[in-house]
Amino acid sequence: MQTSVNKTDFLIIGGGIAGLRAALGASRYGKVCVLNKGLKGESSSEFAQGGVAAALNEEEGGVQSHYQDTIDAGRGLCREAAVKVLVEEGPQRIHELIGWGAEFDKVGKHFALAKEGAHRHDRILRARGDSTGNEIVKTLLKAIGETENISILNGQFTIDLWVTNTKDQPKVCRGAWALDERSGSIVLFEAKAAVLATGGAGQVYQRTTNPSVSTGDGLAMALLAGAELEDMAFFQFHPTALFRAEAPSFLLSEAMRGEGGRLLDIDGKPFMDRYHPDAELAPRDLVARAIWNEIKLSGRRHVFLDMTHLNAHFVKARFPTIYTTCLRYGIDITSDKIPVAPSAHYMMGGIKTDLWGRSSLSGLYAVGEVAAAGVHGANRLASNSLLEGLVFGARVGDAVGTEMRDAVSAFDLSNARSFSRDLALPPRSIEEDLLVQKELRETMWHEVGIVRSEGSLQRALERCRKWREVLLTPGQSRLSLETRNMLWSALAIIVSALERRESIGAHFRSDSPQTGEGTSPKHYCLEKSKIDAFLQVDRIKTPSAT
Repeated sequence: MQTSVNKTDFLIIGGGIAGLRAALGASRYGKVCVLNKGLKGESSSEFAQGGVAAALNEEEGGVQSHYQDTIDAGRGLCREAAVKVLVEEGPQRIHELIGWGAEFDKVGKHFALAKEGAHRHDRILRARGDSTGNEIVKTLLKAIGETENISILNGQFTIDLWVTNTKDQPKVCRGAWALDERSGSIVLFEAKAAVLATGGAGQVYQRTTNPSVSTGDGLAMALLAGAELEDMAFFQFHPTALFRAEAPSFLLSEAMRGEGGRLLDIDGKPFMDRYHPDAELAPRDLVARAIWNEIKLSGRRHVFLDMTHLNAHFVKARFPTIYTTCLRYGIDITSDKIPVAPSAHYMMGGIKTDLWGRSSLSGLYAVGEVAAAGVHGANRLASNSLLEGLVFGARVGDAVGTEMRDAVSAFDLSNARSFSRDLALPPRSIEEDLLVQKELRETMWHEVGIVRSEGSLQRALERCRKWREVLLTPGQSRLSLETRNMLWSALAIIVSALERRESIGAHFRSDSPQTGEGTSPKHYCLEKSKIDAFLQVDRIKTPSAT
C-alpha cells in the first residue's frame, strides 16, 4: 500500500491540555500539526473537575508549601527538581491562561481557592464549579485559533512512531504513521520531532474514570519504538467514582470531600477516622484502600459519599456538573447518599523524560499523563495533573522548537522516494477484539488493582501470555490496534509491579505491605526486552525502521 505523506516541522500526538500547550510553544519556531484520534478531539483534560493547584497566595503557604505537599504525597519517589519546576513555574502558567481569557471562580475580587486531600492549604483554582479542565481546554483552543502555524487534525489514529536508523544518526524519531479514520488510508506524518501527549491507559481497567480514548496508545508506541518507560507500577485509583449498575464510573471530585463531604459505610456510619487522622482528606492511595477494605468487610460493592448535611444551594452551585449527572441516574446529591467505589484514574508512571520532556529516544518528547517527569512519585497530589500539563507543555514546546528547528528533513519529498506502511495482517473480528479487551479489563481489575500480590500478578501475566498472538499480529482496524496498545500497557504495569516488591504509595502488595517502610525507594525503568522476557518469547515484532 502506498502511503501518503504529510510534512510538518513538529508533530504533536494528542490534543489535551499538555499537547495544546506544547503546540502553542512550538508554533513560534515552525509549523505544528496536532493529531487527535476520534472525530471530536476527546481527552481526559476536558473532564477534569476538581481544579488546578497553584501557589497564587503567599498567605496560604506559597510555593514552598506546595512543593512540600507534593513531595510528601509522592512517598520519596518524586524528583525534587521536577517538583520545583512545577510549583515555581505554575503561577506564571496560570496568569498566562488568565491573560488568554480563562475565567476562574472568584469570591469578590479574590480567587475561590479550595482544599483537597493531602494539601495543607487552600490552593485549588476552579472554573464554573467543577468544569476546570473544560475551561482550560477551551482557552487553549481559543489561543490556538488566534495563532498561525498550528493545524489540528481529528480522526487520525496514530499507529506507530516512525524511527529512522542510519550510519550517521542511529535511531531518531522523525514522525509517525496514522490511520485516517474517515478514508481508511495510512498517512506518514514526517516531522523534525514528535511529541507524545496521548494521556493515560485507564481503559485497561474494568472501572475507570477515563474516557474511551485512554487506551495507552502513547505508552505502547514509545515502548515499541525503543523508548524507556518508568515507574509503571503506580496507577492511581480515585477513591470516589459513582457506583451504579447502569452508569459509567463517573468521577466524583475530591473537592466534594474538601467541602465537607463524608464517607459512610454501608450502615451509614463514618469510617475514615479509623484509617488516617486526616480522615476524608488523607492521601488518595490511603482513602482508596480504606474504601476497598470497607467493601471487602461488608460484602457489598460500594460505600457512600454524603453531602446531605451541607447547604443544598451551595452544593448545586459548587458542583453543577456532578449534580446534574447524578440526577440523570436518580440521585439527588443534596438529599441522597451517593453510592461510590474506587476507580482507575491516573497513570503516574509513563515514558521516562527529563525536565524538558526529552525521552530516551532521540527526537521523541513526551508530556502530560503519558510522561514520567518525576512530579508525582508514588502517589499524585490532587489537582497537580492539570498544572503539570501546562508547565511541562510550555517547556516541551520551547525544547522541540529550539533544539529541533534546524534539523535536516528525514527525506526530500521531491526525491519521489516511496515510503509505505502496510497493515498487511490478517484482520480479526470485532467480537474477538472486544472479548480480549473485556477479559483484560477484568484481569487487571481483580489481579492488578488497588491491592496486588505475587500470586495475583503472576495470574495476570499468565493470562496475557495467552494473548501473545494479538501482540505479534495486531489487526488492521483502530479497535485492533487499541487492543494491542492496551495489552502492551497492561504488561508494562504487571511486569513493573512484579519487579517492585515493596509496597509504596499506590502500589500496595498484600504479600509485603511494610517492606518499603524506612528504605529509600528507587525508580524502576522498563524496556520492551524486559516484557519479552516475561512473556517468554524470543522476539515480538516491532515497527520497521527506514
